[in-house]
Amino acid sequence: MVREMNGKPIVLKLGGSVITNKKKPSTPNLRAIERLANEISQAKISSLILVHGGGSFGHPVAERYSLAEGFRDRSQVMGFSETHRAMTELNSLVMEALISHNIPAVEVQPSSCVVTKAGRITNMELNPLKKMLKMGFVPVLYGDAVLDSEKGFAILSGDQLVSSLAITLDAKRIIMGVDEDGLYTADPKTDPSAHLIDQITLEELKSLKHTIEGSKATDVTGGMLRKIIELTLAIEQDIQTLIVNATKSQRVYKALKGEKVIGTIIKKG
Repeated sequence: MVREMNGKPIVLKLGGSVITNKKKPSTPNLRAIERLANEISQAKISSLILVHGGGSFGHPVAERYSLAEGFRDRSQVMGFSETHRAMTELNSLVMEALISHNIPAVEVQPSSCVVTKAGRITNMELNPLKKMLKMGFVPVLYGDAVLDSEKGFAILSGDQLVSSLAITLDAKRIIMGVDEDGLYTADPKTDPSAHLIDQITLEELKSLKHTIEGSKATDVTGGMLRKIIELTLAIEQDIQTLIVNATKSQRVYKALKGEKVIGTIIKKG
């Protein structure tokens, strides 16, 4: 008799800017990957889904072939393959670190189970993933090139995956591990008066959207503004979301454990 796990899952996103050097193509941040795998292991979460970004692996290739614009010519078919290969290369490094820390991680390739329409998820085969969670596995997904019923193919961001999985699987909460401490009242890099927002509602967030800019590094999925837009869909379903700085030691661990941590909590109201 197989003993199945119960309880709502936590969806954890590790941003590409955290686990790679976004300024150097195909350059992983192995030290960060190893540290985060250790923090996840130490947290001992009973039901967890992990999603990671592409950083300097997937984004440069996808941009070179203009994959976000959809199928236009045959040269992009090879670009689709190269983008997916780049993402599986990064994923293999994440998987190696997780498994070495005794985390029963299993890769779930979005390109094999997701179909989008105009870039939005319309069909995702979730039965294997649900069974993995019940048996105590940690499914690991990532931003990927996927087939699209309208455009031929599209770039599916890890952020859209996070929101979709959280809603569909009735997640306990979402944790977004980025390279900033959270959301600020203004851009902290240019405005010395900017301060970190500890907690904010969706209504309050609307007035801040003009201060949230996209990443200046190559990112075909839209940077911070796109993250907030994607997360809104899940927050509207009353799924609490926490943004933390995953480049800082123990922040992800504390977030997973539900301990007080520097970051921004976003609530429905």
